[in-house]
Amino acid sequence: MLSHGSRGAFVVSHPRRSVPGIPQQGAENVASRAEDLDPNARVRALPGTPAAARFDRVPPHNLDAEVSVLGSMLLSRDAIAEVSELVGPEDFYRGAHRTMFEAARNLYDRGEPVDPVTVADELERRGTLGDVGGVVGIDDIVRRVPVAANALYYARIVADQALRRRLIEAGTQIAGLGYEPEQGVTEAVDAAEQVIYKVAQRGNLGDFVSMKQLVTASFDLIEKLHENNSSITGLETGFKDFDVLTAGLQPSNLVIIAARPAMGKSTLVTNLATHVAVESRQPVVMFSLEMSQMELVQRILAAEARIPSDRLRTGRLEEPDWPKLSQAMGRLAEAPLYIDDTPGINLMEIRSKCRRLKQKHGLSLVIVDYLQLMQSHRRIENRVQEVSELSRGLKILAKELDLPVIALSQLSRKPEDRARDDRRPQLADLRESGSIEQDADLVAFIYRDEVYDPESAHKGEAELIVSKHRNGRLDTVRLSFIGQHSRFANMARGPMPGRGGPL
Repeated sequence: MLSHGSRGAFVVSHPRRSVPGIPQQGAENVASRAEDLDPNARVRALPGTPAAARFDRVPPHNLDAEVSVLGSMLLSRDAIAEVSELVGPEDFYRGAHRTMFEAARNLYDRGEPVDPVTVADELERRGTLGDVGGVVGIDDIVRRVPVAANALYYARIVADQALRRRLIEAGTQIAGLGYEPEQGVTEAVDAAEQVIYKVAQRGNLGDFVSMKQLVTASFDLIEKLHENNSSITGLETGFKDFDVLTAGLQPSNLVIIAARPAMGKSTLVTNLATHVAVESRQPVVMFSLEMSQMELVQRILAAEARIPSDRLRTGRLEEPDWPKLSQAMGRLAEAPLYIDDTPGINLMEIRSKCRRLKQKHGLSLVIVDYLQLMQSHRRIENRVQEVSELSRGLKILAKELDLPVIALSQLSRKPEDRARDDRRPQLADLRESGSIEQDADLVAFIYRDEVYDPESAHKGEAELIVSKHRNGRLDTVRLSFIGQHSRFANMARGPMPGRGGPL
């Protein structure tokens, strides 16, 4: 039986023997140890567990389904490919089944035949044939599975039972977090959410991947892109020249959009978010630390309806404005665009909200406006260190959720100190931290000459200067800026001449 030990550990007990269970080792390992010792071992719930869950019980598993998966693999190579997409060795409850699965899949990966004879030979070579009951044990599995037609169905059962065992493990880990006095409550809650999120992702914690697997997956992607005949592989922003330059916003990338005040940082990402949510129907969340939700929505409406923002702000609409406003509201009302204007939100809260939103509605893009207004969840005296921690945390978030994260950033006053003929920003101008440049996969600066010179010959024009591009070339994209409508737009001309090669 499973009793509660010190520091949140479990002990699987039996009248004649006991096995310590350590939460970090995984519930499935604890369960399989207990089962290997005695198939009648039981798991007892922690005190305070709901009545429906307090009966002594064996961890969830289905040995018949496991046998059916293994038998199907020994009968059909196609079955091996199918079930390997759903389950791995760690998903099997019985240790002998894990051993046999690994042997069969290794033979398959090497391109060798997979049948009772070759699997027995592989196990004997490894010295583990006795662990599965010898040749007799393998033959018994094949005998119990006459056909491989239902392999995928059985694999789903095995995967579901493994997921339930991981849920038990997650509960154990979360209970242990509650007993850690040296860990802050906020940190403990964030750690608990990470545990649950990983369970929801079917426990895919990441592992070493062979070059053979990576090369094969890469070729499949290249082949797919070739067939699609499109150069855009990520999220389209609506700014065509920028999309061509970057191939769209890529998953796991941290994108920094930086500029001096009044250049249009918020306007640019608002336009971008609206395009992704309205045109591509992809869920987007914006964390607006500078503007309220209502201010942001009015900007979005002005851009979408092509109505001067001051008329919306004052309510002084003209007759032609009403139908345009109505149509824009209809388009936006159905868009999966979410706005959070919590002031001074910290990194941990952003991570928590993004995880929940992705689980509930799906999520394709995260935007933070802007980086320097964020706060760390812990006290850091040095502001440079704090910004470094924030930028690194956003990069980790992008990788964890496998989506692009855009963060706006302020610049120092250095551009104003330069000669009047060129005040375009540079990477060294990123405010308060060089780590922003280091963590970012792409850094783009917004520059509008008319901000410095109201009589500029380039009024109504903007430059989006890509100064860091981890996976591509550097260039400057020209856009139109329509200030009264709070929007940027594509220009008829293409990108300016290239400013460099890949970084």
